[in-house]
Amino acid sequence: MEAESPEEVGYGTIRANLGESSMSDRRFADLGIDLGDVVLFYGDHRGDPRLRALVATQSGLAEHQVLATAGGALALFLVATALGGPGTRTLVTAPNYVSNIETPAALGGAVDVVDLNYPDGWAVDPERIRRALTPDTRLVSITTPHNPTGTEIPRGLLDELIAVVEAKPSTFLLVDQTYAELSGPESLPDVASLSPRAISVSGVSKTYGIPGVRQGWLTCTDSDLMTDLLAVKEQVVLTGSVLDEAIAAEVLSRREQLLPDIRQAVARRGAIVREWMVDHPALEWVQPTGGVTGFPRIRAEVVADSDWHRSLLAGHGVFVGPGHWFGQPWRHFRLGWGWPSADELRAGLAGIDAVLSPIAGE
Repeated sequence: MEAESPEEVGYGTIRANLGESSMSDRRFADLGIDLGDVVLFYGDHRGDPRLRALVATQSGLAEHQVLATAGGALALFLVATALGGPGTRTLVTAPNYVSNIETPAALGGAVDVVDLNYPDGWAVDPERIRRALTPDTRLVSITTPHNPTGTEIPRGLLDELIAVVEAKPSTFLLVDQTYAELSGPESLPDVASLSPRAISVSGVSKTYGIPGVRQGWLTCTDSDLMTDLLAVKEQVVLTGSVLDEAIAAEVLSRREQLLPDIRQAVARRGAIVREWMVDHPALEWVQPTGGVTGFPRIRAEVVADSDWHRSLLAGHGVFVGPGHWFGQPWRHFRLGWGWPSADELRAGLAGIDAVLSPIAGE
């Protein structure tokens, strides 16, 4: 995935970037933030108190139940380190963010995978997870809204899954809620507010278009686990960047002003993709309900080349996320509408049609 990222391919070769899973990047000047009074000290090991208070208020938690991290990726690493290692097992639903699969394995633990499937609507099945648990399972890892499919777990199924985890005395549930602010109409609460055995991870990168501000966080109400997570953080980075934390705090303080425009842009561009997918002759999908990505697949009856996405980039400058990034067959691809403008999005969809229409027999 990293070898085929836009950074490696070269942004100059991409005319329509439909492979990203985030909103387009903002310039620092666009934020209108003045950091002139920020003191460049080590900072609070748990993270800037103002930032944690803003996250806590949004999550319905207390400030001490929030741990700031250098991006969501570090949060995932801290959880895997605190709960994993030799003799432990992590159960992951897949497709999933690669760190959730590779990091527990790299730390010496075993990883069990419960595959999500297209015929089942990429749905999480609590009963399948219950059957896959072992006495050594320390962590169950899911994500909602899901990347790359854009599907979401309903509240009722989430409650069932929490009950499954709570029935095991030493198992925790990790829910990557990075796209929570871009959920559908029935958005879920921060899962840490629902159970002491639940951990939520999120950040500012995807929704607010500021991944260069390496700011994420995790929430958890189990005080012993939070002590362990803080200890791991102190061993890895000691403390976060006070600049990143100050920027993220400013952004979250303006959440009510920023989010409406972001959500409207996502809705407008998502509508373009959904209309394009209606009765598409070459493609099918499980229609996403949250986030900024979908995961179409080329219909089985369409005779296509497994390298079609490379032809799409070379011939039309259109970049998508191929299925193998997510351990899925080559007929699948991630299509994102948060990054491109409406015009770039339409041009990208036209490029996909140009490549697939001939092989679809049109």
